[in-house]
Amino acid sequence: MFGSGGSKTGIGIAFLSGALAVAEFIAKACSSPQTTELNAAARAGTLMKWVHIGQVEAGAFVAIAAIIDPVFAVAFIAGGALEMVITEFEYLHAKKAGIANGGPPTETYEASGW
Repeated sequence: MFGSGGSKTGIGIAFLSGALAVAEFIAKACSSPQTTELNAAARAGTLMKWVHIGQVEAGAFVAIAAIIDPVFAVAFIAGGALEMVITEFEYLHAKKAGIANGGPPTETYEASGW
């Protein structure tokens, strides 16, 4: 679990890398929790599907990183797993709050003439 020579150098970077990878992959697959909350009425049907797709993608990359660099595998996995749990709850809250009281949406849905 330690770097070369028994040093803890790099464990924090690996932990943050795992967390940031998960957050980034989910952000890529979804919008932000704030936008989700504002547009929950229109997006609730597909919201968690895309959060979970992002989590699968992120999990694959974190697992690959852990395999490639086994010295920091625990940190990669811990950071990624923690971020997955946090993000899951953020989007669940956004969906629930948005459906209950979403406020004015930030998107319009009109048929385009193009």
